[in-house]
Amino acid sequence: MYLTARETAERLGIKRDTLYAYVSRGLLRSQPIPGSRERGYRTEEVERLRAGRGLSRATRGEPFVPVIDSAICLIEGGRLYYRGHDAIRLAETVTLEAIADLLWSDEHDKLQAPTPTLPRLRGRGSSVPAPKTLSRKQGRVIAASSGNSLPRKRGRVGVGAAPSLALIERCHVRLAELAAADLGALDLTPHGIVRTGRAILYELAACIGDRPTAPDPVHEQLAALWRLDQKGADLIRRCLVLLADHELNASTFVARCVASTGATPYAVVSGALAALSGRRHGGASASAEALLHEIAERDDPLAVMAARLARNEMLPGLGHPLYPAGDPRAAALLNAAMAAIPASRPLIEAAVAAARQLVPQPPNVDFALAAATTALGLPQGTALAIFILGRTVGWIAHAIEQYQSDVLIRPRARYTGPRPGEENPA
Repeated sequence: MYLTARETAERLGIKRDTLYAYVSRGLLRSQPIPGSRERGYRTEEVERLRAGRGLSRATRGEPFVPVIDSAICLIEGGRLYYRGHDAIRLAETVTLEAIADLLWSDEHDKLQAPTPTLPRLRGRGSSVPAPKTLSRKQGRVIAASSGNSLPRKRGRVGVGAAPSLALIERCHVRLAELAAADLGALDLTPHGIVRTGRAILYELAACIGDRPTAPDPVHEQLAALWRLDQKGADLIRRCLVLLADHELNASTFVARCVASTGATPYAVVSGALAALSGRRHGGASASAEALLHEIAERDDPLAVMAARLARNEMLPGLGHPLYPAGDPRAAALLNAAMAAIPASRPLIEAAVAAARQLVPQPPNVDFALAAATTALGLPQGTALAIFILGRTVGWIAHAIEQYQSDVLIRPRARYTGPRPGEENPA
């Protein structure tokens, strides 16, 4: 069903000039109406745009929610899907590379891991030490490690970036180095973007580990770095897969905005990392990890969480607005962590029970990721490292989709200041 220009403008609450501007920017498409000299607008597209505009009129403290068409990720009915495939089921068997192959291709049934083609560049950055020996009482507990950066092996300094830099800043430095050397990144065809995306993914893995780039699956690289057994490697694999994409969150929206300008994938990932560095995004993983570390050390989840609430601190990693009944990624990862490290079950179950007792919200993926890294005996900062590597796949997928749309994302502001000619209260 089609609407006329007048009907469309009325339904959207805009002038016709604004309607035509929407068409020129690619926000809405006009179609010839059979048997008429007018052009029309599909009702379903108008309603989608209308819904997005309605949500943009948020009050202070409420989220601004842009709406962009995408065929990559679906959140529906309390489940997460990658191109129509249930992400929880995919996490049972596939690798992050296979998810990249799926999300970076328009062949929606393709689930073959790509063979990486990597530039001969060496990864840089500070390395992560192996897990400490853990006590039986605490299950799998780690020693405290302060700061947001990944600790370095004793007596070893990272090459290139300053060792004092936090993880995201090190990644920024590394991406800047790569962008300057990789002229092939200027190729923004789907094939060229995939090539650059693979290089970025494997170079970030090398940056985290202070190792040369390698063609091994990312979860195997991390398992070797952190000296994990096969069960630990499989848990890391599951984490990476379930973190690969989550629709249009803040960092992914930034990635699409940068891609819409025609910047290279290096700039896309750098911009997304900048958004991830915020306390409300990537900081959530770090906060949840710090909470789980404290719980593991004190072995009293209820006391730890109650003390935080008494200090008027929020408990991180609980609840998610898109999953009122519970984050399915969290449930899958918590179960996987307890299965991989049975000794961690009492502590994880006690932490979940304490959280539910104090705050009536179920754990989300940040809590589950922190529980997994703590159960594996990994130092603080590894949760964010896993998040970065997994989500890089989603950022590149959205960049490919945005490049192909050939639309510059240019939101408008809803002006709330004094009207021209009005007396300025100041």
